[in-house]
Amino acid sequence: MAEAVPVRCPACLRENDYAAPVFPCACGSPVAPPLDLAAPPLPLTHRTWSEAWVAVRCAACGRVGEWPHPELGCASCGTVVRIPVHPVDPVEPESAPGSGVLDVRDVRGRARSRSGSDGSGGRGPGGSGAPGRPPAAPAQRPAFRPVTIRTARDAVATAALYLRWLGFEDVRQPDGRTIPSEAVDLRAPGLVAQVDPTTAPAGVRAVECVWLNGLTASATSVYFSLAGYTQDARSRADDLGIPLFVMDLTGMPQPVNDPADALVGAGA
Repeated sequence: MAEAVPVRCPACLRENDYAAPVFPCACGSPVAPPLDLAAPPLPLTHRTWSEAWVAVRCAACGRVGEWPHPELGCASCGTVVRIPVHPVDPVEPESAPGSGVLDVRDVRGRARSRSGSDGSGGRGPGGSGAPGRPPAAPAQRPAFRPVTIRTARDAVATAALYLRWLGFEDVRQPDGRTIPSEAVDLRAPGLVAQVDPTTAPAGVRAVECVWLNGLTASATSVYFSLAGYTQDARSRADDLGIPLFVMDLTGMPQPVNDPADALVGAGA
C-alpha cells in the first residue's frame, strides 16, 4: 500500500487515514493512483461501472491503464467518498515510438493490426478470418491433445486440461458446484481462469472481472471463450495484459492476443 494520507469527510468533517491501493502493471512495476489532495473528496451517492475506473500511467513503462477509482468509507458517519485523482498527462512526442514509453493507443493499435484493419478480429471463432494455427509448444512439452467439446462441461474440462498442459498444477473448479450456463471459475496456485461456454462473445466487463479476481488473488488471470470476444474486450485485455483464448468444438484452445501467445510460449 502507498503511504497513508488524511482525507476529511465532507459530511461529518472527520479526518480519516487513507492509503491508495497499489496494483501491479503489466510490466510488473507497482502502480498507485496519484491522489489529488488539493481537491475535495466527493460523496458517492450513485455508483456506475464507468465511473468506478480511473486512468493511471505507470511511471516505469509509460503504459496507461484503468484502475479502480480510490474510495473511502468514513469511520465515523459511514459516508462513502470518491477521492479525486490527478489526470494522466498527455504523451510527449519524444516519449512515443522508440523511447521505451508505451502508450495505451499503441497497444490498441497493435491489437487491431493483429486482428484485422476493421477491428473485427481474424483469429479463431471471435473473428472474421480463418482460424490461426496455435503456436508450437516449447520442446519440453508434448503436443496438446484436444478433447471434442459437446457440452458446457466439456468446455470447462478442456480449459482445465489446457491449463495443466501449460504447466499450472492442481487446476480445479473451486466450489465444486454443477456447471451453470454462464462463465465458470477455474483456480490453481498462481492462477485465476474464467471459462465462458455460452454462445455470446465475452465483453469488456467479463475481462475486467477476471482481471480484478486475479489482482485479489495475486495470480495470473486467463480467459477462455467458445464464442470469442467483442473488439472492446480484446482491446481491454491487451491493456491489462490478460491472455485470451478461444475454443472451437474440436477442443483446441487458440490464443487471440499477445499475452496469450506469450503464455503459450513460456508456460506457467
